[in-house]
Amino acid sequence: MLPKEYKLKKDNDFKRVFEKGRYSQSDVVKIKFLKNNLKISRFAFLVGLKTSKKAATRNAIRRKMEEIIRLKINQIKIGFDVAVMVNPEISKKDYHEIEESLIVLLQKADLLARS
Repeated sequence: MLPKEYKLKKDNDFKRVFEKGRYSQSDVVKIKFLKNNLKISRFAFLVGLKTSKKAATRNAIRRKMEEIIRLKINQIKIGFDVAVMVNPEISKKDYHEIEESLIVLLQKADLLARS
């Protein structure tokens, strides 16, 4: 599970990211991101009802994405708020396909530190 301090929770933070943030997308994942001037990057995972009517399915997708970010947190640049959104087709993808899409998207948005 992603530690609490890495989660984007406050309404004002969401509004700021969606109003002023930059946008990038891949096949099944989209992100909005904005610099936050903190010593950590924070993430929100948005999985809507169009993805699945079942909460268990939506939560499973959210947990997969959280785990991907948790494992890569040391490689992600600090100081960003990131809202991760999904397309309904993500429910047909397995963990590795979701991981690949999310990592490629973070690289495309220049949020991964060079390794």
